[in-house]
Amino acid sequence: LLASLQYHKKTTTLRVAGGWVRDKLLGLPSDDIDIALDDQSGADFANAVNDFLMWKGIETHGVAVIQANPDQSKHLETARVKILGQELDFVNLRTETYTEHSRIPSVSDEFGTPEQDALRRDFTINSMFYNINESAVEDITGMGFPDLKAGIIRTPLDPRVTLHDDPLRMLRAVRFSSRLAFG
Repeated sequence: LLASLQYHKKTTTLRVAGGWVRDKLLGLPSDDIDIALDDQSGADFANAVNDFLMWKGIETHGVAVIQANPDQSKHLETARVKILGQELDFVNLRTETYTEHSRIPSVSDEFGTPEQDALRRDFTINSMFYNINESAVEDITGMGFPDLKAGIIRTPLDPRVTLHDDPLRMLRAVRFSSRLAFG
């Protein structure tokens, strides 16, 4: 992926987001890889990677673009492509706001910052990134590592706000607590 950036003379920062980071830090298997981009759409990047792979003579696969569909709780366009046998999803960093009467957020057309993207996530353990460019885990909230170590499910923002925005997050908290054997 980094070689593709160099080939296209791009400065995009690639961050693996969410559950994959959590699972790897816990030593659990995960092949659900979501890569958040800071300056281009997932479809643009996936196509650029395929272009680079073709130039290198490496097998490519079609890019599937899953359009945003807020009515179905799909808030952001996602591009999915198989690269060297691994399916990857590419999205841009985002920021979102909720209205008082809907659990479906409104996603800004602007690219979000890593902080905005981390703070909009359900729990601190899901708000960490693996920065591919820097080969480093980023815990932007400062709570992801400690909560993971202590077995705590906590929201990055005030829980009254986070859980009011999307009440289904309460069920996700129970599911994660059970699945990860958090006390």
